[in-house]
Amino acid sequence: MSEYRRYFVPGGTYFFTVVTEGRAPLFGQAAARELLGSAFRRCLLRDRFEVIAMVLLPDHLHAVWALPAGDDRYSRRWQWIKREFTRAWLALGGHEQPRSDSRLSQRRRGVWQRRFWEHAVRDESDLEAHFDYIHYNPVKHGLVARPQDWPWSSFHRWVRAGHYPIGWGGCAAMHVHKLAIDAGE
Repeated sequence: MSEYRRYFVPGGTYFFTVVTEGRAPLFGQAAARELLGSAFRRCLLRDRFEVIAMVLLPDHLHAVWALPAGDDRYSRRWQWIKREFTRAWLALGGHEQPRSDSRLSQRRRGVWQRRFWEHAVRDESDLEAHFDYIHYNPVKHGLVARPQDWPWSSFHRWVRAGHYPIGWGGCAAMHVHKLAIDAGE
């Protein structure tokens, strides 16, 4: 079995991808979105950190977090959020994916993939690239034509803050941008 290693930067900023087990579209349901939001808010109160950007899609989420100075315990936070969501979701009668013998022996539920993907953000350019990736993701997955049309995203907060124009990332705008790149402009 391969050894799985994570990179920890105390007080760092991280990009995450967290996926449901079997890519089940749990977050297409309002109840699941509400339970996840509640777990996040309680974790923010319990273990302070800043959610810089986030998008919630039916079967996964992407987020950028900034941890407090000297703190590198993002794994503990994700473990807590996933556990609290899972307890509430199953108590509500939510479904889980079939569990293997291995999952059963480890007392693991079939709601989340076991691991998550993380990336320590290196600099402002890296942050901007991940920021745009998060906000464009619903368009990339064909869920909407424009980021502004996806309600479960921090995109709206960043439009209000003046970081993005409202039409950023729309198909027409991206098509024009691609034509300019292809023309060498």
